[in-house]
Parts: sequence; structure tokens; C-alpha cells
Amino acid sequence: MYNILVTGANGQLGKSIRDLSINYTYNFFFTTKLELDITSKDNIETFCKDNKITHIINCSAYTNVDEAEDNIELAYKVNHIGVKNLANISKIMNINLIHISTDYVFDGKNYKPYIESDIVNPIGVYGKSKLDGEKSLIDINPKNSIIIRTSWVYSKYGNNFVKTILRLAKDRDNLNVIYDQIGTPTYAKDLASTILEILPKISNIDIEIYNFSNEGVVSWFDFAKEIVKMSKIKCEINPIESKDYPTKVDRPYYSVLNKSKIKETFDIISPYWKDGLDNCLKELGERK
Repeated sequence: MYNILVTGANGQLGKSIRDLSINYTYNFFFTTKLELDITSKDNIETFCKDNKITHIINCSAYTNVDEAEDNIELAYKVNHIGVKNLANISKIMNINLIHISTDYVFDGKNYKPYIESDIVNPIGVYGKSKLDGEKSLIDINPKNSIIIRTSWVYSKYGNNFVKTILRLAKDRDNLNVIYDQIGTPTYAKDLASTILEILPKISNIDIEIYNFSNEGVVSWFDFAKEIVKMSKIKCEINPIESKDYPTKVDRPYYSVLNKSKIKETFDIISPYWKDGLDNCLKELGERK
């Protein structure tokens, strides 16, 4: 019997895994930062011993890209030290670890979808802290453990781009949305489903990195247009450049991920991004 620890259980991915967990016979332990502090190696060790944990799905992360620039210590504590602690305990206790990372480890200057072996070059504290977490996991190298990089995650939970556009579009006649940042939205439930599907199939000596997002290529502008179209909200979406919407840190201009490796290794499919959006809007009661 698998005893699976899911960290970051209050986040979009953690809650999506919880929704799907009823379809599995595994024992799940969903923890928030109040119940399990991953920045404490002793806390992790005690929890894993007490509950005979066999697998960890690490959904914990400091994900506020702009605030990370001001909260550097906290971002590194969660995204780097926390991962390092999980990796060390996983190696000592022979636990399988699935760690969720991000497209922000790349600088966004590519011209074709990123593969796992492409050169990393994060451009902000968030991306740098996530990359350091990856490096620690690779250096410690617990068996049967992997890194999954994903992008543009949204769901019916928490704060995300889909829910923000829905809220603003209902209150305004028009919205300005960036058109020169390109990537692929990822419906958290599709990512959660993939994680649970591949979990029993993972078998590797050295850490493997995989990309996963939904299929397709889209800008934030196109994404917003489709959100209001599917929801039949009367709001004009106007394209603007990144320079017209300044933020504390630059975002990657191009962060499309190549999913060939994970699809071929585990014989899975990656749903089209519009299908993921359609399902999310239905869950939110916004699909018209």
C-alpha cells in the first residue's frame, strides 16, 4: 500500500490532487505549512516515520513572482531549502519524491519549445530559487524521484489568471492584456491526473526531469480572449506589450514546454489547453 504525502495541500495543485484522490486506493496525507514545515528536516523525518510514507508529492512553493524580489530569504527557504530537506529524507528513508518545478528556470529567449536538457537561466528570484531546489534534489539524488516542470497553472481554486479575468471582465467594458508573452496554460487537474497516473510507473536510479503542461501555444491575450468567449462575457480584450504593464521582475517571453519525454516514457496524453479551460469554467459554473 502506498502512503503518499502531499505537501502544499492548500494550493491549486494540492487541492486538485485531493479531488482526484478518491479514485485511488492509496493512503493520502495532505499537509499544509501549518501541519508540516518542509523547511525543518526534523519535522519531515518525524512525519514520514510516523506515517510510513512511501511517496512524496511536493506541491509546496513560494510562487509570488513579484513579492519574491522583496522576500528573497523566504523564497529560498521554501523553494530551495525545503526541497533539499525533502530530498535528504527521501534518500535516507527510500521514499519516492515527485517535485513540482517551473518554466521560470528558463529565461524565455528560446524560439522553439523547451526540452528538459535545454540551458537554464532564470531571470528573477522566484526562478532562481526554484532552480536551486532542482539542483539540490539532483545532487542528493534519491532513487525513483523526478522533477516535473510546468507552466501557467490555473484551477477553480485560489488566485489565478482565469479567475482574475472572469472577475475583471464582469466589471469592465474592456481589459488590456499582454500579447507578447507566449506559453501554454496548464489546468491543475490535468497535471494532478498525470502525477497520479505516472506515480506507480516511476523507476529510475538518477533524477529525471520531465515537462508537463497542456498542449498548444497561446499568449496571455489569446488566453483572456478565450476565457471571455467561453463565458460569454461582454468585455473587449485589448492587446498590449509587456513594457506597457511593468512589474518588479521580467517574465519569460517564451515558455512553451516540449512534453515528448513524459508522454513517451509513461504513455500518457496531454489535453489541449482549450479543453482544460472548458473543464475549469464548467467547475466554476462559468461555462455558457
